[in-house]
Amino acid sequence: MTDLRRELDAPYTLTGEQIEFYAENGYVKLKNVFGAPVLEHYGRAISERVAELSTDALPIEQRTTYGKAFLQVTNLWRQSELVKEFVMGQRLGRIAAELMGVTGVRLYHDQALYKEAGGGLTPWHADQYYWPVATEKTVTAWVPLQATPLEMGPLAFCRKSHRLQIGRDLEIGDKSEMTLKQALAKFETEETAFELGEVSFHAGWTFHRAGVNTSGRPRAVMTMIYMDEMMRLAVPKNKNQVADAKAWCPGVLVGNVIDSEINPVVWSDAAVMNYKR
Repeated sequence: MTDLRRELDAPYTLTGEQIEFYAENGYVKLKNVFGAPVLEHYGRAISERVAELSTDALPIEQRTTYGKAFLQVTNLWRQSELVKEFVMGQRLGRIAAELMGVTGVRLYHDQALYKEAGGGLTPWHADQYYWPVATEKTVTAWVPLQATPLEMGPLAFCRKSHRLQIGRDLEIGDKSEMTLKQALAKFETEETAFELGEVSFHAGWTFHRAGVNTSGRPRAVMTMIYMDEMMRLAVPKNKNQVADAKAWCPGVLVGNVIDSEINPVVWSDAAVMNYKR
C-alpha cells in the first residue's frame, strides 16, 4: 500500500469543539484533512473522468440555473479504480460517523461538482430534499481539489439552518434561491475561502449555496454523501426522491436498510474494513 493510500485511511483526530460545532451549526470546516500529493494524485484521476463524461454538456448560456452552477458527474467510484480508492477512504468515512454520532457510515453516492470558469450561482438549498431516507443521519463531505478562494465560489453555509422546517419542500433553482434568501436573512452565514486540504462536512438539512466562479479557472470539487450504516429507505415524498430511490438504492424495499451493492459500508467501528479497490 502506498503512502497516499495510507493517508486516505488513516484516522483524523476530531476535537470535542469541532464535533460540538457541527451539532450546533449543521456543518464544520476542517483544515489539513489531506496533503497536496493526495489531492493532486486522485484529483487528476477525478478530473480525467469528469472531462470524459461531460462531453455532451450544453454551453453555459444555454443551461438552466441548476446547469449553470456546475458540471455534475455521479458515482465516479464505479468508473475508476483510483477514484474508488479515494471515495472508499476510511478517513472521511470515520469523520462522518463521528460527527453524526453513529457506529458507521454507508455511501449514498459520490458527486464530482466542477464549477467552470464563469459558472453561475449555486442557489440556496438543502440536499436531503432529494433523499428518500428515514432519518436525518446524513452528511456530505465537500472536498476541494485545489485551494478555493472566494472568487471561485466556495460553499457558504447558513448556521443552525438544519433545524428549520421552512424550505424543505424546495428543489434547487430560482425559487429556492428567492424564497430561502429571504427566510435565511436573519441567520448568520459563513462564506470563507477553503485552504488546500481543507474539507467541509454539512448535514443533509443544512442550507448552503455557492457563488459565481469569476476566477477564470474551474473549481474542482469531489463530494461523498454518507448515511448511517443502518439507514432505512423511506417512502419517497416527491418525484426527485422516487428517482433517487431507483438510482441510488437499487432493489431496496421501503423500510429496509439501504444495503444495495452500490451502498457499501465505508467505515464502521464494528469491524475492520477491507476492500478490494
